Amino acid sequence: MQEDLLLAMKAAGAPIGGCGIGINLDASIDAPWLDCAYKLQEYAGKPRRKRSEGKATWPGRKQVWRAYDAQDRMRGDVLSLESDKQSGETIISQVMRGGKRVAAAPSLAQIRERAKSELARLPEPLRLLEPFDYPVTIADALKAAAAEADRITAAAR
Repeated sequence: MQEDLLLAMKAAGAPIGGCGIGINLDASIDAPWLDCAYKLQEYAGKPRRKRSEGKATWPGRKQVWRAYDAQDRMRGDVLSLESDKQSGETIISQVMRGGKRVAAAPSLAQIRERAKSELARLPEPLRLLEPFDYPVTIADALKAAAAEADRITAAAR
């Protein structure tokens, strides 16, 4: 059983501070399950990532910068580390800190207006649901963080 494996690992001195097993990690007594998965991206200030084939993640705290063309239409995104400043508009913003909202929740009218505004900024092919290549680039800083996370993991083995 998984519990026996964890006890054996702990007895062998594995640095385990907490754990969760399968559905027990994201389920509650009054709800059968939550449709989510948690992947550790940083621990103790060091990058971490999942490397399973087809499920690999990018390490660290991230940000997405979105570029627009002369007509104010989206033309591409860059995914990188939060600290790696790129050109464009940042699109990830913090809404919670320490389990509390950092600002008031937007009203339904504000949400509708933002959705309308953002839909208007979509490139024409995306509005018509035609095939369209929308570029998303992985920044060199994020690739370097992934390599560093891999190096740290390899050194720990």
